[in-house]
Amino acid sequence: MEHTGRVKMADVARQAGVSVATVSKVVNGRYGVAQSTLDRVQQVISDLGYEASLGASSLRSHRTHVVGILVAEFEPFSTELLKGASDAIGSTEYELLAYSAGGRRADVGWERRYLSRLGGTLIDGAIIVTPTVVDARGVIPVVAIDPHTGPSGLPTVDSDNFAGGVMATEHLLALGHRRIGLMGGRPDLESARLREAGFRSAMASAGLPVDETLVVNGGYRPETATQPARDLLDRPDRPTAVFAANDLSAIRTVEIARELGLHVPRDLSVIGFDNVPESALCDPPLTTVSQPLRDIGARALQLLIDLLAERDVPTHLRLPTALVERASCRPLG
Repeated sequence: MEHTGRVKMADVARQAGVSVATVSKVVNGRYGVAQSTLDRVQQVISDLGYEASLGASSLRSHRTHVVGILVAEFEPFSTELLKGASDAIGSTEYELLAYSAGGRRADVGWERRYLSRLGGTLIDGAIIVTPTVVDARGVIPVVAIDPHTGPSGLPTVDSDNFAGGVMATEHLLALGHRRIGLMGGRPDLESARLREAGFRSAMASAGLPVDETLVVNGGYRPETATQPARDLLDRPDRPTAVFAANDLSAIRTVEIARELGLHVPRDLSVIGFDNVPESALCDPPLTTVSQPLRDIGARALQLLIDLLAERDVPTHLRLPTALVERASCRPLG
């Protein structure tokens, strides 16, 4: 029996020689089906590749056994988080659905709309990556990763951005740099504010003033970091080192330095933040502060599974950052 389209419950019933009602009982795990009939129907389901509609089955059982990870867009940061969640899902009874808002980053509140659309019909719970609205509860259980405004009432997983900012700056200071520029992140994000605060704290602890003309906003994206990188480097009193608040803007800073005839690290040291895969592949390989991105994704997934099982969960998990030394920094002198 060949099927060119989606296999329907009626196709299974016809092939197995039973009623549609019997197939429905088998699919939904209900009682009242003889073992021999159950075995026959399950074999036909396997042979035909029949899959019940998630939406239809969820209306009956109130569970889809699918959890979602919702992101504003698929870029290196969120992709690494997704890999971690995907690794962790295998030990659970759930499947994972990744859903993107299509890159509408400035569209505040996208999470609420997509939770309302997906919650309870396609997914049982959700992980939201860098949500703009932290009060996104009500429809289904939710865990937030690195929310815009920092931890709130939602269970949240992030990394120690302040300590990472201190670590990056102290590394440059230990190499002898004193004139250090900051390529900051998005000012609306708590992560960017904490990384800048770490930079300023390390400079103060070293007894060094921050030259505010060397503090620019790179926006966490290559296209928004281009002009700030030029402003920072195309000047006679340019910095000898730059701490960029994420890897993508750090890599763009290296590219702009090259366009301006500067060699990294001979003429300029650059350190990033995140340790996305691209940081190891650029020329030169980027020294950076590593967030345990896959671990963050896995921890968020486990928190969500615990919520669905109605177990107690911590309201905030903050994971440590670590320095990854590669080839984009060198001692001054």
